[in-house]
Amino acid sequence: MSDVRAFPASDRTTLITGLLRLTDVVLVAGVAYTLFWLHNNTLRIPHYYHQIILLAALLTANFAHVAGIYRPASLASTSLQVVRMAAAWTMVALAVLAFVFVTDITEWLNRAWALQWYFGVFIAFTLTRFVIWHRRRRARRHGDLTARIALVGARDLGRKVLEQLRQDPYVQVVGVFDTLDPAEATIEGVPYRGSVTDLVRLVRQERIDEIVIAMIDRSEEEVANVLAKLRDVPINTKFCAHTLRFNLPVRGFSTLGGLPLLHVFQRPLGAWGQVLKALEDRILGFFILLLALPVMAVVAIAVKLDSPGPVLFRQKRYGFNNNEITVFKFRSMRNDPNPDPSVPQAQRNDPRVTRVGSFLRKSSLDELPQLFNVLQGTMSLVGPRPHAVAHNEHYAAIIDGYLGRHRVKPGITGWAQVNGYRGETDTPEKMRMRVQYDLYYIDNWSLSLDLKILLMTVFVGFVNRNAY
Repeated sequence: MSDVRAFPASDRTTLITGLLRLTDVVLVAGVAYTLFWLHNNTLRIPHYYHQIILLAALLTANFAHVAGIYRPASLASTSLQVVRMAAAWTMVALAVLAFVFVTDITEWLNRAWALQWYFGVFIAFTLTRFVIWHRRRRARRHGDLTARIALVGARDLGRKVLEQLRQDPYVQVVGVFDTLDPAEATIEGVPYRGSVTDLVRLVRQERIDEIVIAMIDRSEEEVANVLAKLRDVPINTKFCAHTLRFNLPVRGFSTLGGLPLLHVFQRPLGAWGQVLKALEDRILGFFILLLALPVMAVVAIAVKLDSPGPVLFRQKRYGFNNNEITVFKFRSMRNDPNPDPSVPQAQRNDPRVTRVGSFLRKSSLDELPQLFNVLQGTMSLVGPRPHAVAHNEHYAAIIDGYLGRHRVKPGITGWAQVNGYRGETDTPEKMRMRVQYDLYYIDNWSLSLDLKILLMTVFVGFVNRNAY
C-alpha cells in the first residue's frame, strides 16, 4: 500500500480520523472480551454479553461523532479529546445500563466485569489519545500534516491571499506562479518559481497538496488558459472566491486559512479511494499472479523456442502524473537491437510479429507480466492503458484532454478496452474515443466499476479483432 506520506495533508487527516474511529470501536469490544477471558478463563460468552458489547461499540461510534471528537480541530488538543471522550463513553455506559435494566438481565451480568470494562475502556481511550498526540507532534515536526500550497497569482490579489495563507500554521506556500514574471524574485518572502507550465512540471518532482488560484483580477481568457493547463494535473485545484465573476466548473466549496475557496478540479481518488485501490491491486493482483504463473511459464518457454531474444520485453511508458515507468510484456516481436524510436504500432500481417507473438497479442497474454508492475505499484489492475512515450507525446499534442489519463495509475485493462477500444489506433478519432472512455472511468471510479471491468475482461477483454 502507498506510504501515508504520499497522500496530501488533507487526506492524511481523513485517514487518521477514519482509523481512530475504527480503533475506538475495536477498543470497546477488545477490552470487554479480554476482561471476560481474564474473569472466566474462557471465551465461551453468553449471547447477552455479545449484545451488550455490540450495542456499546455502535453507540461509541455515534456518540463520539456527535461530541466532535474526530474533527481536525479536536485532534489538535489531547486534553479536549480526553474530556470529550470521557463524556461520550459515560453516555454510552448509561445507555447500555438502561438496556440492561429494560431487558432484565442485571442478575446474569458480572458487575465487577462491567465496572472494570468501563474504566478499562476509558484508560485505553486515553492512552490512544496520547499516542496520537505524540505521532501528530512528530508529523508536524516533519511537515507531514502541513498543507503544501502552490499559489497562482502574483499581483495585488495574490499578495493579499498569500499574506492570509501564511497566518495558518498548517499551511506552507511553497511557491508563487503567474503568467507574467513579476519584478521581484520573492513575493512576501515566498519564492516566485515561474509560470503555470513550470508548476505543471514541478508537481511531478515534489509534493504539492493543493493549487490555489488567486486571479479574480484577471481577464476571463487568462483564467481559462491557466485552467486549461492545470486540468490534467492530479491535484486538488481551488479558486479563491473573494468576488466571483467567471463561469467555472465548481465542484465544491471549502476554506483554507480563512479564505473561501471554490473547487474547480479535484483529485480523482480521495484518501479512502486510494486505500481501496491499493488493496484491490495488491490482494487481487497477488492471487491473479498465482493463478497465472503456470500459463506464464508455458508462454515463456514458447517465446524462447519460437525466436531468439529475451523472453520479456521492457518498454518506457508514461504512468501516473505523466512520469516515466518501465512496463513488462512477453516479447511478441522479433528481437531488434536498434528499434525505431518512433515505435510504430503493430498492423495487420506485421512482419515484426512472431508466430507465437501473434497469438499472444490477440489473446492479450503478452500483458500478463504487467502483474509484476501492479505489485511494484507502478500500475493498477484497472486503469487507462499506458502508451509508448513517442505515442503519448504525439497524441497529447493533438487530442484535447489526453494527458488527463495520467491522473491515475495506468492499468492492465480498462473501461476503453472492454468497450472495444483496444489494439491499433490508426486514426486520431479512435484514440479520441479511447481517451473519452478513460476520462469517464477516472471521473466515475468506484470499486464496483473496477470489479465490473475485471469481470468483463474475462469474457470480452482478452480477444479483439483489432489486436495484431
